[in-house]
Amino acid sequence: MKITSFNPIIVTKDAKAVTALFEELGFEIRHTKGGFNAENVRIYDMKNADGFRVDVSEKDGLEQDRLVIRMNVDDIDEAYRLLTAHGFKNARGDEIEDSGSSKTALMVSPSGYCIRVIQHTK
Repeated sequence: MKITSFNPIIVTKDAKAVTALFEELGFEIRHTKGGFNAENVRIYDMKNADGFRVDVSEKDGLEQDRLVIRMNVDDIDEAYRLLTAHGFKNARGDEIEDSGSSKTALMVSPSGYCIRVIQHTK
């Protein structure tokens, strides 16, 4: 399995405020994706001139923001097996979400931190 990118995701109910802050820090929105999974989450992929990335994911109903690690891989099945071997659990049971352009699973460690594993398929 090859990791193709690795960066933080800020999950918030106020993406406008968070993206505005990161724009002031020199980041630009490079890509926006929305309408996937049952919660209709919208994600803003941001990058600065030095190549650093941060994603901002907007989700209604949160009491406070969350931080998740985004890990893009070339083989989600292999990443899934590796993480489960280390005690990670899929937040959606055994479901790997498929948006048509990517496959993803939110994996939760035994201590509580999360890795969003993503394999782009198109």
